[in-house]
Amino acid sequence: MSTNVARVTHIIAESPQSFEDAVQVGFARASKTLRGITGMRVVEHRVSVKDNKIATYRVKLEVIFILE
Repeated sequence: MSTNVARVTHIIAESPQSFEDAVQVGFARASKTLRGITGMRVVEHRVSVKDNKIATYRVKLEVIFILE
């Protein structure tokens, strides 16, 4: 029987385009340094505002990966 142990790490990513793009940016960056990613959870959505307009979309992500 095979058992796995997973770890969760938090990251914050941003995009000037959309929340969905911010998630893609976060995943792309996480996958450069973390191996065995099995899932992610969006914990928080935020925006930054500049000159009365939305400047960036930010997401806080939980990245779940299997420990080797």
